[in-house]
Amino acid sequence: MRSPTLMRAAGALVATLCLVAGLAVAQSPAVNPTEADLAKQQQERQVTQPLNNQPVWKEVRSGIPQVTTVQGRETNILIQPQGETWRAVRVPIAFWGGLLFALVVAGLAVFYLVRGPMTVEVKPNDRVIQRFSPADRYAHWLLAIVWVTLAVTGLVLSLGKSVLLPLIGYTLFSWLATLAKNAHNFIGPVLVFAVPWMFIRYIRHNGIGAEDFKWFAHIFDYFKGNEYPSGKFNAGEKLVFWLVLVLFSTVLVVTGLILVFPNFDQTRSTMQIANVIHMIAAYLAIALACVHIYLGTLGATGAYAAMRDGYVDATWAEHHHQRWYEDVVAGKAREQFVQRESPAPAGGVARTKPA
Repeated sequence: MRSPTLMRAAGALVATLCLVAGLAVAQSPAVNPTEADLAKQQQERQVTQPLNNQPVWKEVRSGIPQVTTVQGRETNILIQPQGETWRAVRVPIAFWGGLLFALVVAGLAVFYLVRGPMTVEVKPNDRVIQRFSPADRYAHWLLAIVWVTLAVTGLVLSLGKSVLLPLIGYTLFSWLATLAKNAHNFIGPVLVFAVPWMFIRYIRHNGIGAEDFKWFAHIFDYFKGNEYPSGKFNAGEKLVFWLVLVLFSTVLVVTGLILVFPNFDQTRSTMQIANVIHMIAAYLAIALACVHIYLGTLGATGAYAAMRDGYVDATWAEHHHQRWYEDVVAGKAREQFVQRESPAPAGGVARTKPA
């Protein structure tokens, strides 16, 4: 006959074992065949190649959403594989863009040394025409200052590590890069207002017609000093208007806002695509802008004074923009002749008043 004490001890032991078994079963995660296979691969990998857990990183880089307590888009993705593609694509874009910029600058320098500036001999007591109103000049200078600042800082950010860092060292370059980044990010949004204002002020003189194609057919005569008759703006200036201002600047504004304001809740892939488009548009626009700046300063005498003061000599207008000059003479243009009050200073235009 069994002792009651022994019977109670055996019952308690059986109950304890059942409870432990039940808890173990309850806490065992339910895994599907795929997860079980991954777990098995991980265990085998740790035996054959310790610390090289390829299945884990394969799962991490797969882009499959995981579990996170952080709210927001893509917060449950630890690693984005497309980022490696973006990093690789940026290198050739920066190389070819930098090469394009260097070739344009070098080409303009050689052209200036060979050709020199295109000059027009002003006649004695020549009349003066108001070419640009104050509002036109303000719109142009706002866009020009902002645009050139963004171009310079953008070149520093994209090419500085390859070109400037070896020349000026880490300390100076770190200060320069930080300054360029902040200037680029804070000044860039000004284009949201500068581009539309410039477009509104200049659109009426930038329509494209058959005469513009004829102007391009005589492009070599332009650089020889025998220009094909044009309106207030020739076909080359219209090309800059439509490509640099309307097309490229618009693309730069849109992609720039995507990059500067990530709190719009765009994904990383959207920002990476925007960055690539931003770089391509910037390099193409900078190349065209360099030609425009050259012809507006060193390349053609009197062009810079026209934008600085707003006036040009009648001889200059007749030589560079014959059709516009004829419209001014006939009274068909908004611009008009003004009376010279004092002799024209060297390299500039005299003070004037309406005729």
